[in-house]
Amino acid sequence: MIRIQQLKLQIPHSEAQIEKKILKVLKIKKEELLSFEITKRSLDARKKPILFYVYTALVEVKNEASIRKKVKDNNIFFGERKKVYTFVPSGNQALNHRPVIIGTGPAGLFCGYQLAKYGYLPILLERGADVDERIKDVNDFWSGKELKENSNVQFGEGGAGTFSDGKLNTLVHDNSGRNTEVLSIFVKFGAPECILYDSKPHIGTDILTNVVKNMRNEIIRLGGEVHFHSKVTEFRTEMGTNGEERLDALLVENTKTGEITELKSDATVLAIGHSARDTFLSLSRSGFEMQAKSFAVGVRVEHPQSFIDESQYGTGFDETLPAATYKLTAKTKDGKGVYTFCMCPGGYVVNASSEKGRLAINGMSYSGRDGQNANSAVIVTVTPEDYGMTGALSGMEFQRKLEEAAYQEGKGKIPVQLFKDYCKNQSSRGAEEILPQMKGAYTWANVRNIFPESLAADIEEGIFAFDRKMKGYARGDAILSGVESRTSSPIRIVRDEYCQSKIRGLYPCGEGAGYAGGITSAAMDGLKVSECVMNEWQSFDI
Repeated sequence: MIRIQQLKLQIPHSEAQIEKKILKVLKIKKEELLSFEITKRSLDARKKPILFYVYTALVEVKNEASIRKKVKDNNIFFGERKKVYTFVPSGNQALNHRPVIIGTGPAGLFCGYQLAKYGYLPILLERGADVDERIKDVNDFWSGKELKENSNVQFGEGGAGTFSDGKLNTLVHDNSGRNTEVLSIFVKFGAPECILYDSKPHIGTDILTNVVKNMRNEIIRLGGEVHFHSKVTEFRTEMGTNGEERLDALLVENTKTGEITELKSDATVLAIGHSARDTFLSLSRSGFEMQAKSFAVGVRVEHPQSFIDESQYGTGFDETLPAATYKLTAKTKDGKGVYTFCMCPGGYVVNASSEKGRLAINGMSYSGRDGQNANSAVIVTVTPEDYGMTGALSGMEFQRKLEEAAYQEGKGKIPVQLFKDYCKNQSSRGAEEILPQMKGAYTWANVRNIFPESLAADIEEGIFAFDRKMKGYARGDAILSGVESRTSSPIRIVRDEYCQSKIRGLYPCGEGAGYAGGITSAAMDGLKVSECVMNEWQSFDI
């Protein structure tokens, strides 16, 4: 096959025009072209308002050798093969008990799907509700009802990413083909095919909820089990014949009835997500090796989506273009990195709390991305040295401290402030041109009060730095809300090259264990861990 990069066409254009461009570049006639597949599409807005899509395509032709002789172009590569994910299990140890996966976020779901696909009959345990019940619980909370601590934006089928923009881009360098495999699995279970080639793929909350439900049903069809309202409260270990400490059993609580059952396990995947703080505490008590790690905290900033569109596309842009996105970074005078994160075009700021008396927020978009505002986290990296605390769980305690301050500042509602008032360190009294777009009650307050002053000043400095790159970003009526504290896990559960912890038989996995940062990288790590399980153990035959 032939790979062609930098196929550039002005927007708008048709698929027929893409084909015509391929024929021109390869200097062939239409009858010589057998097929082509777009593998990447990105937007070029450097000459706005004239905009272009830039494509990479895999092309199959009748006589590749003759084209190779006559076409010399640095953007054309001959003899290419499409990267295909392949895996063959090689485990030789017999399982006495079915493998268990704790958590049904992207790491747990993809690990469970892969194990089920190869005949391992996994048991998936989820402390929260199935996605339909979870949606009701979340909407009830947003409308003012009591928070359910095991069924909310953080916990339940699909994990924290279910109530997000469903962004699937990742910075993970991947030679294994897992990235492509993850996107292909998403498409198989209901995501749009464009995620296979868009440079910034996204699904949207409304579609993602159906995808995770379809994956669960397929795991069950393949012989797996999925148990909701099933929270692991204790990890029991024993000494193995070779003197190593091994996982023996899990104690599982039914979060609706309070009933406790014991579940024996030879291999358990720990895909608990970044907010399972009680599980982190349980692991710490059980002697699991954990480390505090860097993460980031900050605020959400809202601007009109029309402002972002015009900034990115220019005036008079084609209305068929998607809602525009952005990514901004800066470095403060004290050397701190400030950057935008999880930008949600046409989206909403959501109350993403999971503990009573503590408040956290996140951003969310539906697949249409057609809301009035754009929002993005503006966050500052914090390290274990910044916490002023010690121990593996110090980052978690720092998060809790900020969330308690946010809860108190908003009296249980999302605290909201105009940027000009944030700079003056004074509470806001109400909106101006921009109206908050939020899921959950909010109140005007002083968001700056949430943070230590050095961190608050870094956020302010970062927003003014972004204004130099996107004029108008630091407008006085931009809306800030807090606290964005769940950007990634504050801990890492140590694992070896075979993805096992010091306590054998337990496989830390995904974002909660500190090995991923987003939906796609968590799903990829789920595949990786499933491979490690299957390279040690034989499939379980009941």
